Amino acid sequence: MPSVVEDWGFMAGSLSEQLTTQLRERINRGELAPGSLIIEPALAQEFNVSKTPVRESLRQLTSEGLLQILPKKGYLVRAVSMSDVYEVVEMRILLEPHVSGQVARIHSAELINELHALLDKQESLAKSDPIASMHAARQFHSALSNASRNSRIVATLDTCLAQTARAHYVLPSMQPYMSQSGELSEHRGILDAIEASDPQTAESRMREHLNSIRTAMLGSNI
Repeated sequence: MPSVVEDWGFMAGSLSEQLTTQLRERINRGELAPGSLIIEPALAQEFNVSKTPVRESLRQLTSEGLLQILPKKGYLVRAVSMSDVYEVVEMRILLEPHVSGQVARIHSAELINELHALLDKQESLAKSDPIASMHAARQFHSALSNASRNSRIVATLDTCLAQTARAHYVLPSMQPYMSQSGELSEHRGILDAIEASDPQTAESRMREHLNSIRTAMLGSNI
């Protein structure tokens, strides 16, 4: 039987960490849908590993709020509620305007080129592949976060962006938002301010953009 490394192309790191990464991505992409039951022995068999790394991985994902324990049954993939979406967007509103202002002060030419390329990719995919376009948009936000040079902000926003993406996958009401053209225009406005080394405008435009996201995703529920 092929090893888990051969089957899944795992990179360096502990086996439990590698399993956690794979399972987290499955959950965030909706491949393990809300309400799915995960049984430890079946998962160990699928990945061709012992139960120990599987158990450690499932405990980690439980601590992240993606799973909940069902005594004597297994683990249940938790649903995404509108309250979850609200909390994630609120956290982004607290952090990402600051990030944009910071990046406007310290950006490099290489970063600007990377951000332009990501927005071009988002635009080119918007009609033909909304999911891929959404991922390009997520990469834009991630690139800004990474450029902030604050590892704690990066870690927090990585989680928030993953949870926002998961909402797009598993909440049908989120699907129309992915094809809205206003998001791309707002992204370009943020980038223009960063490229102009204008922290105040960059912060303001990011805040406006995130408020647009909140309105589009939550509508009358906010």
